[in-house]
Amino acid sequence: MLAIPHLDNAILATLRDVMGDDYDLLIETYINDSNNRLRSLAEGIANRDGDLLRRTAHSFKGSSSNIGALRLAEYCSVMESLALANDPLSWPGQLVAIETEFAQVAQLLQPPPV
Repeated sequence: MLAIPHLDNAILATLRDVMGDDYDLLIETYINDSNNRLRSLAEGIANRDGDLLRRTAHSFKGSSSNIGALRLAEYCSVMESLALANDPLSWPGQLVAIETEFAQVAQLLQPPPV
């Protein structure tokens, strides 16, 4: 089985073509929204709010998939399933996986230094 890449370069290339000059704004918006979603996931865990956790993981999964962060989308899908299963003991560990992967994705999305 092949490992899921951090980023799908074909998706990113398509986004660059479609978004043109707005591509950098798209990436900035994704990173800012993702940071908000990470806070919301942590809040859902702290409050044992499976519904908030599920909804946040679902939307984070979608935005990550759209940007080409396929491994992160998969981790969010797992969190969504764990929230649906009402398995709060597994939530913190999955959040760590999501946070770690997002840090990698955010770094890879940064433009190269000039």
